[in-house]
Amino acid sequence: MDKPFELIAPFAASGDQPEAISTLARGIEAGARSQVLLGVTGSGKTFTMASVIEKVQRPALIIAPNKTLAAQLFSEFKELFPNNAIEYFVSYYDYYQPEAY
Repeated sequence: MDKPFELIAPFAASGDQPEAISTLARGIEAGARSQVLLGVTGSGKTFTMASVIEKVQRPALIIAPNKTLAAQLFSEFKELFPNNAIEYFVSYYDYYQPEAY
């Protein structure tokens, strides 16, 4: 059976990543409403998220706090999942809010 979500990466999970991937995947499969993945810059959070997506074989919505990080995540997920549709949306809602008087 072909996997709908196949992660393509030149490296494998290492350090704390395998445990984080398993824990997060179990939480998703158990129906956890929320989970938190904490890590310093460069610790592999994006790869860990991608690995969880591959493990649970479910689509995901990744939300970023700013446009710069959203663009970076889009680029990284496009590389990690080259055979899947990765979409990128930036809301300009903040520009259209009327001033309160």
